[in-house]
Amino acid sequence: MKKIIRNSVVMTSLLMTPMMVTVPSTAAAEPATVKAHAGLTTVEIDQLVERVMQTYQVPGIAVGIIKDGKVIHAKGYGVRNITKKGDVTAETLFSIASTGKSMTAAALALLVDEGKITWKDKVIDHIPDFRLYDPWVTREFTVKDLLIHNSGLGIGAGDLMMFPSQDFSRAEIIANLRHLKPVSSFRSEFAYDNLLYIVAGEVIARVSGMTYEDFIEQRILKPLEMSHCGANLKRLKKEKNVADPHMVRDGKLQATIRDVPLGQPVVFAAAGGIQCSVESILKWHDMHLHKGKLPNGAVFLSEEQQAELLTPQTITAVRPTSRDWFGSHFSAYGLGWGLSDFKGYKMAQHGGGLLGMLSDNVMIPDLNLGVVVYTNQQAGVARPAIVNSILEAYTSENRTDWIPRLSDMLDKRRAKAAKVTADITDQSDRPAGPFPQYVGIYQDPWFGKVEISQTPDGLYFTAARSARLKGSMVPYKKDLFIVRWEDRSLEADAYVKFTTDYSAQPRGITMKAVSPLTDFSFDFHDLNFQRIDD
Repeated sequence: MKKIIRNSVVMTSLLMTPMMVTVPSTAAAEPATVKAHAGLTTVEIDQLVERVMQTYQVPGIAVGIIKDGKVIHAKGYGVRNITKKGDVTAETLFSIASTGKSMTAAALALLVDEGKITWKDKVIDHIPDFRLYDPWVTREFTVKDLLIHNSGLGIGAGDLMMFPSQDFSRAEIIANLRHLKPVSSFRSEFAYDNLLYIVAGEVIARVSGMTYEDFIEQRILKPLEMSHCGANLKRLKKEKNVADPHMVRDGKLQATIRDVPLGQPVVFAAAGGIQCSVESILKWHDMHLHKGKLPNGAVFLSEEQQAELLTPQTITAVRPTSRDWFGSHFSAYGLGWGLSDFKGYKMAQHGGGLLGMLSDNVMIPDLNLGVVVYTNQQAGVARPAIVNSILEAYTSENRTDWIPRLSDMLDKRRAKAAKVTADITDQSDRPAGPFPQYVGIYQDPWFGKVEISQTPDGLYFTAARSARLKGSMVPYKKDLFIVRWEDRSLEADAYVKFTTDYSAQPRGITMKAVSPLTDFSFDFHDLNFQRIDD
């Protein structure tokens, strides 16, 4: 549910970085000109997608392209689930994760158009129980601040309340924000955030008088005729044309469980809980590319507010590869969209990821171009291999083979991560047990309780509010263990470090992910447990 922000080469959480992964091409970037480039043919796209599926073991992909108001490609490839019958089509529903943040932002823009809110409204005026760690920041926090990732909180702060299991209600998540300590000053740095989008969804609910899910269904999906989408997932319980998540483990492709079972309410809906197809999301792009208008000319969103969504709000660093090989001069986050320039053209883009599902929505307004790529496997470089190829074909004469270049980048990152884990595995001077002194109940202000228990095989970690976070603890060094989660699909083993008092008795726990490839929504580093069973 990692999972926007952000682009891990392994998985992208609700989180998801808003910018795509890019690596150098073999030719320098070209400035944008009025020259038109034809793009890829249908056959070329088919061949590209098939190569991507084979290279990265992706069972199913859907690709959509809209150009000059016309859908020129909307097609599914492969299967929805490797253990069941059913092909991916253009109407197949995927978990679009953080790409749905653009709908949350647009929902607020609709309320601005209606005069029910302004972007400068204080959040506390709409949600009186809204509190952040700093009282001054609480008072000054605006509706726009909810969307632009400069709150001062760390990347993915508090995501463990909704990922990998969701046991916290929206009200509890909002109440627990006050316990999350900032890592920078307010409005000074970009750090991708999911929880504040949940707050934005609650603003929509309180101002409109309907749930966030109903607002999206009635005010966005219905008027845009996005019939193959769902925000209220209860009605999708019996839907058949839905892609299921997959992952590669020990070199073998396998189906994996959903972060949230299909048909159940999603607490993080406003941050990344929408299901949609490429056929429908192209209509979403078409509205934006026509500056807020529907195909019949009716105004869905005012031109002023549609432009506001694609206006830079928080400046972010330009990646060296983007600068050197795509000629990028700026990088920023708008309202639910990442913004940059690609070969001289302004680009709006957002990626998304949940366990076993990745998505990418891209628009180049000056070319009247929208591109959508959804996959049901968490191979993080599969999407940019397709997206970069399509964008390059519309903006340049270059034809870079992105698959080997991205594979090389992926291999290097995996090798670096493997060295970290190998060093841990090879560590020989491990403390000898048993360890009865560590057994007990520990509590974090926002995550709740964990129990460290004794089993015949050693210590065992169990989180009270996150059912999938349980596993055996391997001794590593003095007062330091590594917890290996029973659910190996999480790929997020973590250090568990006990803090002690002056009589050397364990009094608390801090944690940190072991691998640098761990999805940022596993924000173990934000936890600070204190022992409470004495």
